[in-house]
Amino acid sequence: MEIVNTIGRRKSAVARIYVSEGKGNITVNKRELKDYFPATTLQYIVLQPLNLLEVQENYDIKVNLNGGGPKGQAEALRLAISRALVDIDSESRSQLKAAGFLTRDPREVERKKPGQPKARKRFQFSKR
Repeated sequence: MEIVNTIGRRKSAVARIYVSEGKGNITVNKRELKDYFPATTLQYIVLQPLNLLEVQENYDIKVNLNGGGPKGQAEALRLAISRALVDIDSESRSQLKAAGFLTRDPREVERKKPGQPKARKRFQFSKR
């Protein structure tokens, strides 16, 4: 099997991954997955597509992650892994799509407008 590389995005986080056959090692920015994401909930989010298809021990994944916060990065990585698994085995697409792992969440932070404290918040209005 050749190396499959895909990209996943969420908020302002970008995950570029390289998937090859291996023993299930996931390296994120040259660190172990458990070191990079100490929170078990974020580890769970990242491993969801692999656990769904029960192929966690079959692939080694090398990840370059940048931008965003921990949650956005974890979800970007989940999308990238899902896309890579579809590239490897197109039969798995229906399972991943039904679980919602192939959907790119388009929500981004709204920009701050001039003359306002935040994107939608207004300064207090005074009639007199």
